Amino acid sequence: MSDNKKFFITTFGCQMNEHDSEIISGMLIEKGYELAKERKDANIVIFNTCSIRENADKRFFGTLGQLKKRKMAERENFTVCVCGCMMQQQHIIDTIKEKYPWVDVIFGTHNVHELPILLDNLYKEKHKQLSIWPEGAEIVEGLPTERLFKHKAFVNIMFGCNNFCTYCIVPYTRGRERSRKPEDIVREVKNLVKDGVKEVTLLGQNVNSYKGEHDNGELCDFADLIYLLNDIDGLERIRFMTSHPKDLSDKLIGAFKDCAKLCHYVHLPVQSGSSKVLKEMNRKYTREKYLDLVKKLREIDPEIAISTDIIVGFPGETEEEFEETLSLCKEVRYDSAFTFLYSIRKGTPAENFKDQINEDVKHNRFNRLVEVINDISQEKNKEYVGKTLKVLVEGPSKTNSKTFSGRTETFKLVNFKGDSSMTGEIVNVKITDCNTFSLEGQVV
Repeated sequence: MSDNKKFFITTFGCQMNEHDSEIISGMLIEKGYELAKERKDANIVIFNTCSIRENADKRFFGTLGQLKKRKMAERENFTVCVCGCMMQQQHIIDTIKEKYPWVDVIFGTHNVHELPILLDNLYKEKHKQLSIWPEGAEIVEGLPTERLFKHKAFVNIMFGCNNFCTYCIVPYTRGRERSRKPEDIVREVKNLVKDGVKEVTLLGQNVNSYKGEHDNGELCDFADLIYLLNDIDGLERIRFMTSHPKDLSDKLIGAFKDCAKLCHYVHLPVQSGSSKVLKEMNRKYTREKYLDLVKKLREIDPEIAISTDIIVGFPGETEEEFEETLSLCKEVRYDSAFTFLYSIRKGTPAENFKDQINEDVKHNRFNRLVEVINDISQEKNKEYVGKTLKVLVEGPSKTNSKTFSGRTETFKLVNFKGDSSMTGEIVNVKITDCNTFSLEGQVV
């Protein structure tokens, strides 16, 4: 292996994967590795994978296959590593061993912290490294991170999932729920604030089910944790995702009223507007229960922003049940939504459900849903025109150095003219125009 050790990470999937990649970067930089700007400049390439959607599987294998020619040419001077949720599935590991035998390192979600050791072993022992920890691995604290942004950070508060939605592979790849101690989380956030962080996003497969335990043995639920973080001097914004409707408590809803730093934005995945489909998905709430939660949130703040996830074409979904999803979207009036075509995940109960929906029907419904969501998003964004909002500036546009962007408290993306001194600051921006997915404004 060349002494010039440059690495590049390609991340597929959710914020949990993004944060894992930040940790991988932090560990490697601490060990003397250098982060390359592009994959072609790196001699260590890492793929951090996601198992939730079939699309991500295809993208990963397609991208991985592109490296074979380079690996065959450079051999020991080029290292390929794969990690993430997909690596927690035996059939994926078997596929890589069979069709991509030139991959050097495979490791799972429970042992991200082992990568520097695996690389050392690879270069010393000259043979491939595989390390997939079993479920229940201990939580490793104090790992370094190389954050994408100086002014905001992801903070994992828990790992794993106990929900077992019938379409989802995550409980099988991320394992059972494990919560960090509240003291460890508070300590991490305080250190982030000292390092210039103004906004934290608390991460978990289902943050609402967080069950921490204080050093003295007292229990700490998610709402308790929000109140603790709200008291940290210098922290200005708290976000969280993803939340499960079945665990959205009145106590947590009350925190939106009591905690000034908790952003008035909630991502509340509904998945379907039909109680029958929700039952078959094993979501553990009904359409009526979900709408009651939305009502409670809007009683606290009528302008709270709500986004969601929706799956189209779940096995057995009838046209009438899909229409229930459309009507729920019109009733809730989401600010935005992540919409997905149902795809079979190997190893999930829904894989064996009868009445798999025809792809043409799925696509027709998907297009109709997106049209409804986008129309509502545009209408909601129009309501911001003329208002002056506080925007946390993220930085310049990739296409125009004079145009900057940032997020409002309600997670709206705002574009405006600015300069580099604004990056990481919270500025007042008057909204002058809107698009379906963003707002336009000027600093005041």
